[in-house]
Amino acid sequence: MFVLQAPRHPLLRFLLALLGLVVLGTLMVFGFFAFLALAAVGAVLMLVRAWRTRHGRGDAPDAPATQHTEVLEGEYVVIREHRDNTHS
Repeated sequence: MFVLQAPRHPLLRFLLALLGLVVLGTLMVFGFFAFLALAAVGAVLMLVRAWRTRHGRGDAPDAPATQHTEVLEGEYVVIREHRDNTHS
């Protein structure tokens, strides 16, 4: 089995650590810009949704549903008249 070992030469160790830091920094910068892009898209979508709701276009997502005051009637069947409490 192949096992990766740290190099013995101090300069090579330093360069490998520096390369690791560069890769880590690159990933952090990429993640930061990805976060900014997602936040910008989310903000634009929220603004468009608020604008459409305010100007009466489209359905308002937070609008209360139409409340019906009618009584809903139905039939039911009693399965058991009483509950058995025989266990202790």
